[in-house]
Amino acid sequence: MTARRAVAIIGTGPTGIYSLKHLLGAGLPLDVTLYERGPRAGIGMPYSPQTANKSMLANIASIEIPPVVSTYLEWLEAQPPARLASYGLDPEDLDDRQFTPRLLLGEYFRDQLLDLVEDARAAGHRIAIHENTEVLDIGTGEEGLTATTLAVRDGPFDRVIVATGHQFPDVDEATRTYFPSPWSGLIEAAIPAVRVGIMGTSLSSIDAAMAVVNQHGRFRSRNGTLRFDLDPASSDLEVVLMSRTGVLPEADFYCPIPYEPLTFVTGPALAACLKTSKPLDAAFDLIKDEITQADPAFALRLGLKSLTADSFPNAYFASRETSDPFEWARRNLQEVEYNKAHKITVAWRYALLRIHEEVEDIVADLPEADRERFDSGLKKVFVDNYAAVPSESIRRLLALRDAGILSLLTLGEDYELDREESVTRITRRDGQVDTFEVFIDARGQKALTSEDLPFPSLRRTLLENGQEIPDVSQDYSLIEAGSYTGRLCLAALPYLMHDRPFVQGITACADIAEAIATGLTTRRRRRLVS
Repeated sequence: MTARRAVAIIGTGPTGIYSLKHLLGAGLPLDVTLYERGPRAGIGMPYSPQTANKSMLANIASIEIPPVVSTYLEWLEAQPPARLASYGLDPEDLDDRQFTPRLLLGEYFRDQLLDLVEDARAAGHRIAIHENTEVLDIGTGEEGLTATTLAVRDGPFDRVIVATGHQFPDVDEATRTYFPSPWSGLIEAAIPAVRVGIMGTSLSSIDAAMAVVNQHGRFRSRNGTLRFDLDPASSDLEVVLMSRTGVLPEADFYCPIPYEPLTFVTGPALAACLKTSKPLDAAFDLIKDEITQADPAFALRLGLKSLTADSFPNAYFASRETSDPFEWARRNLQEVEYNKAHKITVAWRYALLRIHEEVEDIVADLPEADRERFDSGLKKVFVDNYAAVPSESIRRLLALRDAGILSLLTLGEDYELDREESVTRITRRDGQVDTFEVFIDARGQKALTSEDLPFPSLRRTLLENGQEIPDVSQDYSLIEAGSYTGRLCLAALPYLMHDRPFVQGITACADIAEAIATGLTTRRRRRLVS
């Protein structure tokens, strides 16, 4: 009889849920303990009531979400109409490309976890869920790893999976006038009708704006047009989004899913680029060939043939940076909505979307100078492409603009941010100063290091072994980390972003979980990045 494998999963958001799913599919008898710091397992930080409200949309649809027990659309179709209506959804309008509120997606994941656990127990696995339980440390011993909570020390475990998800500044670092992230108490905070600055223009920034404006008015749809009605008592409200370039994100575009294969930008071709004297330039030659084949008219219009890896980003953003951002947003919204209705794919956008996933595999192996060039150039193009936001988010921005509430500030490459007790000031290179009574930093998740790990014993061991950045294998288990080697799988995205700059989202969570489960059945350990 095969011995049971004892596994601890720390964190029960999407990564933890998919880890359990794939472990159960490995064909081994399991004894799994799940730890959730929050009050309800299975929801995940981005989808919880502490960090989101009903106005905040997820930027992933059912067609892209790997099923757990059922697909997201199947789950939606099984919900009572009243539950859907409470989130602004019509049961007759559900489809697999629809963007829904983040809170509803969190409910899906919780229900899926509970169904998964029920099926697992029926199959003979032992599954324990500990809610309101924070793991304070992960220890080592001859028989395995241990998990220390406020009450007990559990274990030994054959494998510990750290699936703690995003990590942002604690709520207690926020003040009434400064929020170090949109998830640092902003949802519960009462924001006055003052000048509010929001650093960033991504979906997180838009969510922060929604958290503010919904306290001072409401969106209404009339004759197919969305408008925002500001409460008379809030006439002093002003919301300013800001970024270095002053560019708004584009709306999510229609494309075939699953992705069609690429012709030039393939794994073997990119690996061959690493053997050349100029790896990034060789890779960009492949990118040019791919885009040119996909969309010759776009390549000609951009002058792609004469561009380099360094000049391409400037050419890509040029027309947007010289246009009124809100007028650009209106035109882009009209375009993508027409394309969705007629199932039209913009070939160059689709090519970039597929290319970034292939290119990510070689980023960590680029020479230092090429990596710096990539981060300052091509990376921005890829992020702009895959971080397109729901059309409804763009409609809301335009409604706020039309209401005279929203503006966009271009900071440029050189500015200073000064926090004072009651205000935050931004000083630009030309000496102009902008003052905000409330300031929200919404620039998103930063890559974290071993020093940021919340588990003292693990942190100390990694630093003692010279790992400023945790070194993981292809199954995400630690390498050369003392007694943690091969036993602890680091699946928390912020600690993987150094070598995988585009690692984000639910699909990445599922891919990581599958790799971890595969590693449970093999002794082979190869570095994630060679």
